[in-house]
Amino acid sequence: MTKPRLLWVNVTFFTVSTLMALVAAPLWGYFHGFETWQWLTLIVLFSYCNLSITAGYHRLWSHKTYQAHPALRWLFALGGALAIQNSVIHWSSDHRVHHRHVDDNKVDPYSAGRGFWFSHIGWMLREYQPDRYDDYGNVRDLQKDPVVAFQHKHYLALTLVMNFGIPLLLGMVFGDVIGALLLVGFVRIFLTHHTTFFINSLAHIWGKRTYSDKHTARDNGFLALLTFGEGYHNFHHSFENDYRNGIRWFDYDPTKWLIKGASLLGLAQGLRKTPEELIVKARLTRQLEETKVRAQAKGLCFNELHRHYEETLAAAQHYYQLRKRWLQMKKAKLMQSVEALELRRQLEEMGEKFRQMQSHWQQLRLQLA
Repeated sequence: MTKPRLLWVNVTFFTVSTLMALVAAPLWGYFHGFETWQWLTLIVLFSYCNLSITAGYHRLWSHKTYQAHPALRWLFALGGALAIQNSVIHWSSDHRVHHRHVDDNKVDPYSAGRGFWFSHIGWMLREYQPDRYDDYGNVRDLQKDPVVAFQHKHYLALTLVMNFGIPLLLGMVFGDVIGALLLVGFVRIFLTHHTTFFINSLAHIWGKRTYSDKHTARDNGFLALLTFGEGYHNFHHSFENDYRNGIRWFDYDPTKWLIKGASLLGLAQGLRKTPEELIVKARLTRQLEETKVRAQAKGLCFNELHRHYEETLAAAQHYYQLRKRWLQMKKAKLMQSVEALELRRQLEEMGEKFRQMQSHWQQLRLQLA
């Protein structure tokens, strides 16, 4: 079978940027050194690039998990050009296909089923799907956004201005143009690219399938540190319309914090969250599946496990129904009514029962593990 033709522009760009970041920059640093302002600028622009991809390209435009003020959309559009990951329209089109056909080696643009190299960078080095970008039919909604349309039309110019203009300007101001181009330019691009690419590659092969085994996406807290919160990838593929990836308070998800902070400032609205009862159900169901497999392998009976699963799930549904009613009363400022006080008592009792059942559930799982 003949391999698709090489995309020489991409091959050349990745080769040159890698050599400049891994060879030229260390050599310049060894012989000339880098100043504090260069390191600080690298960190700031690296963070800006990655957050423009995670909060902008990914959660705002690809999945529409919230709406953003035009000022925020412009900020993300320019950051995306700085990140050199193609236009919002092109990136989002690929990503929507990825989610719709995840792990389908024939359709998924960066299917993890084709191996680490392919899903990480190989899919961009050859023309695997040349006909897919004729009309961008799956992102017609994004083409109506004037910010997105402008960025797509002028993407190359924006990319050149952002990636050469900023380092050159800083270099001239502080007196080290070459050092700025190497560290703030090429090293930043290298780090931005490969930490983002990890979401397509490592996040589909390394970690735990917490909520579903119907796709290869994994949850990995360490990858979340590298990808600004995108490492909780099994959750994302299970609940892709949620603006969060890390749902627990201690989960490292700066993208989530940025979106929430923007909403408090009036720059974002309509933040979408998956109902908690659906998340609990998915997690319990996945735990049931995993434990049954281990119990069967050991020849153990898991009837009690299945019974307790049903009871815990029923308790969860009852608890969240009560909480939903309580929140409705709280919003209507009826907390002091007789009905509300009784509902609060029931909610507290049911919450305690649910916590006890969850604890028993975990103990039972450990016994059968």
